[in-house]
Amino acid sequence: MRYAPTTRTGAGVRLLVLVEVTSGFLQYGLVPLLPRIGDRLDVSDAALSWVMAVHLLAGAACVPVLGRLGDRHGHRRLLRVSVVLVAAGTLLVALAPTFGLLLLGRVLQGPIAALLPLEIALVRGALPVASARRAVSLLVGGLTFGALLGAVTTAAVEAVTGELWLALLVPAAMTLGCVVLCLLGVPESVPLPGVRMDWPGAALLAAATVGLLVGLSTVDSNAAVALVGAAAGVALLAVFGAVELRTGDPLVDLRGLTDRRVLPYYGASALFGVVYFGTQAPQSAFLAADPGTDGYGFALSPIAISLVLLPAIGCSIVASLSSARLARRVGYRACVVAAFAVLAAGFAAMVAARGSLPALCLTVAVIGSGVGLALGTLPTVIVESAPPERSGIATALYNNTKMVGGAVAGGAFAALTAWRTPAGTDVPDESSFLAIWVVAALGAACAALAAARVPAVRTGSAARLSPAATR
Repeated sequence: MRYAPTTRTGAGVRLLVLVEVTSGFLQYGLVPLLPRIGDRLDVSDAALSWVMAVHLLAGAACVPVLGRLGDRHGHRRLLRVSVVLVAAGTLLVALAPTFGLLLLGRVLQGPIAALLPLEIALVRGALPVASARRAVSLLVGGLTFGALLGAVTTAAVEAVTGELWLALLVPAAMTLGCVVLCLLGVPESVPLPGVRMDWPGAALLAAATVGLLVGLSTVDSNAAVALVGAAAGVALLAVFGAVELRTGDPLVDLRGLTDRRVLPYYGASALFGVVYFGTQAPQSAFLAADPGTDGYGFALSPIAISLVLLPAIGCSIVASLSSARLARRVGYRACVVAAFAVLAAGFAAMVAARGSLPALCLTVAVIGSGVGLALGTLPTVIVESAPPERSGIATALYNNTKMVGGAVAGGAFAALTAWRTPAGTDVPDESSFLAIWVVAALGAACAALAAARVPAVRTGSAARLSPAATR
């Protein structure tokens, strides 16, 4: 997709950065408030897990569809639709009088996962290669900066005011502001002709994703539902693959994904989801554990955990904002390899640093640097490996593989901690955390090896965005 040059392009990128700040704020601001939400709506801890699960399910199901519709109808138009849905969901979450309505709000927030893919596709069409790469790093930096704000601000507002609804209205107000920005400030886009929507493929992929994630999210609570969901998801994926191979303009170009310039990056994205999403909850649980009664941890409160994680988020911001400049020196492929090498080293060091809070803080900061570098480079190498008319779906698939990887890890790690929890207690053994960090280190190392096998191609900064533009 190409866009007419406009003097509003630079201003539009800055507005999109504000949208990503809000996205990061919303995604991370709810987590410290989950216990208070349970108290207000009188729901159990097990039920509260669905607050996160339905959001992940909705995002995984809608992201490919929104990405492809963006390729067909214009990325700005679908960005507007997505932001309006997210705003409605965020407001409903803040004011929901019942748990069912809160879950509906989380479903409406699902398109937040499509915002970054749509924005990347938009700037790719509006800017030359070098400027587009800088814009992507700014967008990712905005996302990580928003995460920093959200991780602390909502908990602080609730602690100061004592009102949960006021804390939840902060991201709601920010999201409503993003609706205005997208309606007034983002440059117009012109879709390429001939791009068709594969509705059968979209329906099958959504159904398969939901089946898999339902199976994974219930693996530690209902084995029968988990087995049925996973089996249905796998069966639907097989049908989806057969349909896509017979479709002239498929939602997912399965043949194109076998290109050795692209497939390793999608594999690395899935492993990044394992490392990025799968380790967040275990990490917080370890920090909150009481060493006096549990034998490990540091007995930190939610606010203290947020403060421990702030250096990691700060390092992630710096690394993501620096990724484009570093990649100009050594190449994007080398940056992706380096990002996963840092992550592998960081999680390996977690095992040795687990007994010292200062050492653990330093290790988490190293991991944050690897996360930021991966966030700043992986979307770029993937979108530049796709043809222009499929840029939206390419970045959407990046997000989807990352989310599915995180869901797989979340279910597996939940099952592991449940298995390693001694009878008569609700506290898992320390060995379960060590195993999770080892798995994360091995996964990051495999991702680094996969990225290192992608052929390197040198190009000038003025090259056309294409598979050859990634090196």
